[in-house]
Amino acid sequence: MPDAGTLAAFLGAGLVLNLTPGADVMFALACGARGGPRAGIAAAAGVAVGCLFHVLLTAAGLAAVLAATPAALDLVRYAGAAYLAWLALHAWRATPPETDEAGTESLLRAFGKGVVTNVLNPKVALFILAFLPQFADPDRGPVWAQLLVLGTLFALTGLLVTGTYGAAGGVLRSRLAARSRLLDRMSALVFAALAVRLVVA
Repeated sequence: MPDAGTLAAFLGAGLVLNLTPGADVMFALACGARGGPRAGIAAAAGVAVGCLFHVLLTAAGLAAVLAATPAALDLVRYAGAAYLAWLALHAWRATPPETDEAGTESLLRAFGKGVVTNVLNPKVALFILAFLPQFADPDRGPVWAQLLVLGTLFALTGLLVTGTYGAAGGVLRSRLAARSRLLDRMSALVFAALAVRLVVA
């Protein structure tokens, strides 16, 4: 484990980063708006699991290999953009809404979307690769073990923050239940914007 000062600095930095609205937050908000608060939280949980996947890659050194191989990185990026574009098309054409607040299957679907969207975003892998090692100290034990601990804490703080955003999107949905078609279109635009951002940013 890192020392207390390093751990406090890491948690503070991680919380600030997670509080800054980004692609994960927008995704959870869109899922919450379509399926209710629990769907937004389920999407956030999927995002957290996807984050842990990138933490494992970083701890194993595979993220560095991906970062050094532009062709592989591009392949993952375009696959993620294509998936988000598919979600946008599906949301745009959806009638009735794909998810509901009570359906277990819809919660699993939101969770799965969160996992896939995050795993197929190489920018998350590059961010974690650049961020986590700054707080690891080789003098305190195996670096890979410290990265796993730090990455798990980062994913948990992300789940708390992103889940809150996702639930807020669900509250918005419940207030605008009569406008489900509009919410579908809004979600589609969010997914499409994320797809474009993944390709061009």
